[in-house]
Amino acid sequence: FSSAGAGPGSATHGAAAGKMAAEADFLLRYRAVSNKLKKRFLRKPNVAEASEQFGQLAKELKQEECLQYAGFCNLAVARCEQTLFNAAGEALALTDAARLFLQAEKETQRLQCPGFEEHLQAATNCYSFAIKVYIELNQPVMAASLCLELGNALKEMNKPGEACVYYHRAAELQSQVPIECLLSLGKVASCKIIMCDYDGALAVFTEMQLMAQEKGLQLPGTNAPVGAFVDVIARCEVCRVLLLMLLQPPPQKLLPEHAQTLEKYDWESFDSHSQVNNLPESMFLLLQSVVMACQEKDLESLKVLQVELWPLLTPEQNHLLHLVLQEVVSPSGRGV
Repeated sequence: FSSAGAGPGSATHGAAAGKMAAEADFLLRYRAVSNKLKKRFLRKPNVAEASEQFGQLAKELKQEECLQYAGFCNLAVARCEQTLFNAAGEALALTDAARLFLQAEKETQRLQCPGFEEHLQAATNCYSFAIKVYIELNQPVMAASLCLELGNALKEMNKPGEACVYYHRAAELQSQVPIECLLSLGKVASCKIIMCDYDGALAVFTEMQLMAQEKGLQLPGTNAPVGAFVDVIARCEVCRVLLLMLLQPPPQKLLPEHAQTLEKYDWESFDSHSQVNNLPESMFLLLQSVVMACQEKDLESLKVLQVELWPLLTPEQNHLLHLVLQEVVSPSGRGV
């Protein structure tokens, strides 16, 4: 830890010495509390008192920025709470430990210290145990929130593949709350795009659009979605069209639901916009032009359309449109 406070002169040595002293004190106090939990003849250990003392030690260590040691203390609290059959307290202590280990990993990466991501692994394990406890407590909302928290952290650390797993788990836990489930699936799709898994992203957006249409809130007496579901359907529609233009699957590999989507943008179809009424008419017409330009391999038209679409699309959609242009310039055969 002496490298963490790199600076000139005696200040560095003072900081390092202070931290080493804190660590030595931690070990002595940790052992002292642990010894209280040992079973002795005709004497029952006071687990509740030990839990409180571990918690106090964790707070002090966190203030002294000994984050991983504070995490270990919270793990000790979790074990005590488990012994006391206090599942809620166990889950809370595990969550605190997970966040401390995660913070320690971020600090290690910020300082560019060599390591084996052991703090990240510890954080992932703590999150997983906490999620399991919340599921056993029949609190899927809390479990899902931790899945999202871990997924966001992994994505921020440039680990979209691992983040994808936890976003998907969150979506499963949110199955009774359609809009939350859709937002989590949207994060899955974004990770797939980052990983260049465009087929996977297309499958997720298709699943999302179907779910939003079937389970979304609707205007009374109609099939028209309302509120946030309109935004989800619009996002899925645009992304699916762009992904289909990027992949350009041959007719024999084009799934019926994707063929049905592209038919809406066929210039020969009549009154097409009524079938895509969740998109503004200007957006629909521009997408229709993109589909035609891709079919004709008209690069110049695509460049003009890109300029017009740029302010209307999200950064993710603009990235996909950029990839579509690249595909026209230099076909990769992704969808074949």
